[in-house]
Amino acid sequence: MRSPDSFEQLDIYVWEGKADIVERVARCMSSFDVEVVRADGMALGMERDAGRAAVAVISVSAMDSSGFSLTTESLQGTPVVWVASASRERDSASYPPDYRHVLPYDFTCAELRTMIAKLVRQLRTRVAELPGPDELVAHSEAMKALLSEVKTFADCDHAVLLRGDTGVGKERVAQLLHRGHQAYGKGAFIAVNCGAIPDGLFESLFFGHAKGSFTGAVASHRGYFEQATGGTLFLDEIGDLPRYQQVKLLRVLEDRAVVRLGSANPVRVDFRLVAASNRNLREMVAAGDFRADLFYRLAVIELYVPNLQERGETDKVALFRSILAEVLGDAAPDLGELPHWLTDAVAATAFPGNVRQLRNLGERIGVIARQTGGWDRAHIERALALARIRTDGPAPQTEAIGDRRGWNSSERNRIIEALEINDWRRQDAAQHLGISRKVLWEKMRKYQILDGEPSIPEDG
Repeated sequence: MRSPDSFEQLDIYVWEGKADIVERVARCMSSFDVEVVRADGMALGMERDAGRAAVAVISVSAMDSSGFSLTTESLQGTPVVWVASASRERDSASYPPDYRHVLPYDFTCAELRTMIAKLVRQLRTRVAELPGPDELVAHSEAMKALLSEVKTFADCDHAVLLRGDTGVGKERVAQLLHRGHQAYGKGAFIAVNCGAIPDGLFESLFFGHAKGSFTGAVASHRGYFEQATGGTLFLDEIGDLPRYQQVKLLRVLEDRAVVRLGSANPVRVDFRLVAASNRNLREMVAAGDFRADLFYRLAVIELYVPNLQERGETDKVALFRSILAEVLGDAAPDLGELPHWLTDAVAATAFPGNVRQLRNLGERIGVIARQTGGWDRAHIERALALARIRTDGPAPQTEAIGDRRGWNSSERNRIIEALEINDWRRQDAAQHLGISRKVLWEKMRKYQILDGEPSIPEDG
């Protein structure tokens, strides 16, 4: 049966917890060309095929049993269908903030299809209204040189390795390389954060799996390699891949074929590979932490993405203006010109989180300006203070806390600072610190860091 427009190129990710709804969802959608994936245990920030729409179907019981909090923010804008508990309790405390789309536990196929079709239509309308990707802000000589190299190498078939600090915009550069290729630029751009691959799911996520290959595999699933065929596969934080996974990636690059879990039939794949890392892969090769043969396959072309300090004050202010214009929209003209004290403060601020941190600041100040109707200096300077970090070295150890509990209080403060800078969004804070979300979570538990907790004062 041909899928209706709403079900074309659609993936449905199901977090079922104890509700046992994956098979029911798969059965309801079995007549259409829709992929249903059981997502319990998967990282919420997982990367999806850019050419396909995605909807999450989440049982309320999954919020606790899956081992993480399901929030609208962590789902990165993916529309959600919530399935009530078996008792049909509709208490608002049982759901995250955005729980408008709720089905009863004993939902019918017609109810599910109608709601999913509505959400997908809304999603695709919103995406169609977004402006196309613009060129990167590049007033500095460092960025102009980078964009010149991107233009030179965009249409070659060879792998590209992007080097640069966390948050400098390596994915944006990868997208420019993708769009600049005459053939692969017409395909999908598949972005994968290698530091967010859950243990034990590498093969399923990258290679895909056949229906029935393991418990919960109610439908076949195309892995990242297949999804990227005809387009570009972007592997961010490639240095976080364990060596046993590096071997499997190298084999795919050499053979250009994959075998899904539970299948014996190889599938040909053809994609352009762009990898990125904020770590020094050459040093990792020398230390034995990264395979030399894989490094040489990745680094046919190496490009360095400069950080904000290297780009200078002009790029900082230009990026800040661009972010504010995006946040304020039609309200921008009513607020008047940016005050000099604000642009001077942005130019003088160090952004170790780079563009990601600058965007966080721009969005925060944009919200303040919109809500107050102007450039409220008191509110804005408080936001600027949160963006600044200590420049006089790490905070001293506090014996009363650090020694008694076995804590490294300077590391604890750095973690809290990163969380504050990123509005306590753990995925962004982990990227800011250059660690995985799982490691950040473990450190928060170790140091007993609660959301919104201030850092320890320097005087102890």
